[in-house]
Amino acid sequence: MTREEFIKNTDELLRLVRTEYELTQESMALCLGISKKTLVGIEKGRGSLGWTGAVALCSLFSQSSILQNTFGGDMQDILSALAFERVQPKYPKTMGGRVWWEEVQQGIGWHIQQNYISRHYRLLTDDDRHVCSSFDLEKVKLAAAEYERVNAK
Repeated sequence: MTREEFIKNTDELLRLVRTEYELTQESMALCLGISKKTLVGIEKGRGSLGWTGAVALCSLFSQSSILQNTFGGDMQDILSALAFERVQPKYPKTMGGRVWWEEVQQGIGWHIQQNYISRHYRLLTDDDRHVCSSFDLEKVKLAAAEYERVNAK
C-alpha cells in the first residue's frame, strides 16, 4: 500500500467513521481541524484529507472498528510503516502480533511478520521489539540480515 492508496481509503471511510462515532459533519470537521465545507467535499468525493488529514483521522479515531478492519488492527503500526518508509526510528516493544499478523520468516534473534489485511511487513526481535516496517519484504529482509550481523555474539 502506498501513501496515495492509504489517503484514498481514508477519504472513502471518512463518512463511515463519522457515523460510527455519531458525529455531525460540523463536529467531525472541528476534530480534524478542517472546515465543514471541506469535509462535505471530501465525503462527496470532490476533495481529499491528504496525508496530514488521513493521519489525523486514523490517530484520533484509532479505536474505530471500520478503520481497524480496513487496515488490519493497530492504526499506529500502518501509519509508522508509511511515515517511516525512508526513515528508520527506534520502535518500542510490541505485543508480538497474535491477532493481525502471520509469521513469514525467522532468524537468529528476530522474526518477520506480515499483516493479514494491509499486507505490510514488520521486523521484530525475539522479545517483540519493533525494528522496522515496510511494504517491501526485501527491505525488511535486509534489515533482518543487518540486525543479525550487528547482534551476533
